[in-house]
Amino acid sequence: MTERFITDTLNRSETEFDISLRPQRFQDFIGQNKIRERLELFVTAARERGDVLDHVLLSGPPGLGKTTLAYILAEAMGVNIRVTSGPVIDKPGDLAGLLTNLERGDILFIDEIHRLQRAVEEYLYSAMEDFVIDIVIDQGPNARSVRLNLEPFTLVGATTRSGLLTAPLRSRFGLTNRLDYYEAGDLQAIIERSARILNVDISAEGAREIARRSRGTPRIANNLLRWVRDYAQVKADNKISPDIAARALVMLDIDEHGLDEMDKRILETVIHKFSGGPVGINSLAVSVGEEPGTIEEVYEPYLIQEGYLKRTPQGRVATERGYEKFGVKPGGGERELF
Repeated sequence: MTERFITDTLNRSETEFDISLRPQRFQDFIGQNKIRERLELFVTAARERGDVLDHVLLSGPPGLGKTTLAYILAEAMGVNIRVTSGPVIDKPGDLAGLLTNLERGDILFIDEIHRLQRAVEEYLYSAMEDFVIDIVIDQGPNARSVRLNLEPFTLVGATTRSGLLTAPLRSRFGLTNRLDYYEAGDLQAIIERSARILNVDISAEGAREIARRSRGTPRIANNLLRWVRDYAQVKADNKISPDIAARALVMLDIDEHGLDEMDKRILETVIHKFSGGPVGINSLAVSVGEEPGTIEEVYEPYLIQEGYLKRTPQGRVATERGYEKFGVKPGGGERELF
């Protein structure tokens, strides 16, 4: 269960729990200060002109607030938002149905936009630039093109793999923002805000303990808070102190650095089974019993950011800090402890 906890958290569809904690306004959104200020200015300028907001691209790892910012943009502009995802839109007709139901200024939010079918993506080009879409009806000699005029709208795209976006699609976004992992202080503030909403009695030190184990990700922080809340309810009279938070997270095999069982399994596999690397992602995935894509998108970014692992042209290699984590020296052998 433990190694699946964070993976399932990152891939989970939005729940009532997530929605209840989601900020509705820019002033309630904690962290990502430069991006928040940029988007606030973007919205203010559009509203003063009485214009439609230009298209926005949000990129970055899962769980950092891309969907939340899309909802905040809709709230700030006073418009409706329609939410979908790239894999769901199978054919141009699906896209046409979404676009023709939008009113002036509405926001169409496409999550994982890099996974759009190429044929569907090409229909987006004219929709984003000229607010028209040409649909081909029938086939062969009876084929004909029908042009549909669209109300001016805003496309907000979110992606965890910005490198997979095609250049023509990327160039049609007026504003591009990349969200980065959060500092522990911002995560602590997020946890304290969520605790107030959930009526959880938590000390500042308890929130800090959860924050530093949350992998720089608000979604993980909120889900760890929910788990610690349950633990405190059963074993600590509903009060979360640093000690209670630490004990609750140890039960999930999440250590003081935020590494869970799968993180440690990946590092141990690279160090012990592959002599520290380099090892290819497919071989690593088979060894730990996980999908290559999950390792690349969920576990590897944090391990690389924290300096436990590095990616080379030949494969993944454990760093000195990775060796130190398990008390061994590069090249094998136990590290002498004094």
